[in-house]
Amino acid sequence: MYLMNSNVAKDVIRPVSDSGGQGKCQVSLMLFVCLLLSAVPAAAQRVLSLDSCRAMALRNNKQLNIAKLKKDVARDTRKAVRTKYLPHVDVIGGYEFMSREISILNDRQKGALGSLGTTAAGRIGNTVSSVISEMAGQGVISPQTAEVLGNIAGKLGSGIQEAGNSIGKTISDAFRTDTRNMFGASVMLTQPLYMGGSITAANKMAEIGERLAENDLAGRRQNTVYDVDNAYWTVVSLKHKQKLAESYLALVRKLSSDVGKMIKEGVATRADGLRVDVKVNEAEMQLTQVGNGLSLARMLLCQLCGLPADSGVVLEDEDKEDVASEVETGPVDAEVAIGNRAELKMLENTVDMSRQATKLVRAAYLPQVALTGGYLITNPSLYNGFERKFSGVWNVGVVVRIPVWNWFEGTYKIRASKTATSIAQLELDDAREKVELQVSQSSFKVAEAGKKLAMAKKNTERADENLRCANLGFKEGVMDVADVMAAQTAWLQARSQKIDADIEVKLTQTNLKKVLGETIY
Repeated sequence: MYLMNSNVAKDVIRPVSDSGGQGKCQVSLMLFVCLLLSAVPAAAQRVLSLDSCRAMALRNNKQLNIAKLKKDVARDTRKAVRTKYLPHVDVIGGYEFMSREISILNDRQKGALGSLGTTAAGRIGNTVSSVISEMAGQGVISPQTAEVLGNIAGKLGSGIQEAGNSIGKTISDAFRTDTRNMFGASVMLTQPLYMGGSITAANKMAEIGERLAENDLAGRRQNTVYDVDNAYWTVVSLKHKQKLAESYLALVRKLSSDVGKMIKEGVATRADGLRVDVKVNEAEMQLTQVGNGLSLARMLLCQLCGLPADSGVVLEDEDKEDVASEVETGPVDAEVAIGNRAELKMLENTVDMSRQATKLVRAAYLPQVALTGGYLITNPSLYNGFERKFSGVWNVGVVVRIPVWNWFEGTYKIRASKTATSIAQLELDDAREKVELQVSQSSFKVAEAGKKLAMAKKNTERADENLRCANLGFKEGVMDVADVMAAQTAWLQARSQKIDADIEVKLTQTNLKKVLGETIY
């Protein structure tokens, strides 16, 4: 439209050579501006098809985006659980200050080492004095010699005492650990060998959880598309009814004008005019109500598509006379729905999840075996007399855990988990039966909608012919105003039923596809 108006504008503002050219140019300029302004509203309106509405809704729906994020969470959870098969390495380090150090010797032993020289000197001195006294008594040595030897022994004992005490203190100090400031670090590797099947069950549960998130996303996508379809066809229906209300208003206004002329000519009564005026008022009220409903329906569609509520959108099917051109009433298979419905898949995932949960509970009461290995380093060194330096040791081992007695706790938990699985299976079977019923009902509604549409088309043709005959009879004077108004009302009702039948066909077909779990986007 904008290009067409621009081409027209070029012709309008073409220079002229006559004496009134200046005035004509001003008029042409004003026309050009008006054409530009008229092009703006047309360019601002967006024509949307059903597919484009679906695409925008799938792209902008917040609940769908949440479901996609949940799917990402489930995928990352599955990857995290899979790492349980692999060896894990942990590093631990720390520092600790103690008010007292670890002592290898007790207080009695420390006291004995501290007086080692005194004890040894006393015993040696007693022995030497006894020997000298015995030798002096036997006359082997003289008393003077014995006195000299006693003085020498006393001096030797004093030296032995000092040396012995010093050696004892040295030994006692050597046994000190100096463990008030302790540093430690450990690197530990753990490789599960057999965990009773818990790791396998956890991985299967994570995989099922990811499939559950995918099915939830598919179900939300289908529900979103179904809501968009309902809103789309509701707008189309109201738009057609708005056009119908405008046509009906034009009819009753034309009749009101004709009756007014007849009243002036004296061939109609004032009561006839009042009855027609009432119909005009009713038609205007209907048009207002339809317009308000259409505005609200457009707002809902824009909200579902992620557009501002006041967006000026025009739907592709608004101007189509026959919306439902074909009615598919072929046979449907309930097994297709059972295999495709996202809700049933989610219930199946729940049953599988419950079974794996039972295995996980059972694994907690089975033997568990793990291989361990690592390196431990400490300061003071525990492997070289508490030497003040870092020193470590490698270690390899096997850890075995065997539950022996738990008062039948495991039996009760396993039994409860199996019961939960049975409940989930019953819910799945019940849902399958309901889906089969939904398929039958939806298929019946599609066939019924097709029959309604066929009858509505016939009624529309008859109502058109009836209205034509009524108008012709009114002009010829063989029918009165009441007959014409009745024909107009029947025409309005038939047209309205035709619009409803068109939209019902579309909605029932969409609902059947949803019930069958078919991809409708």
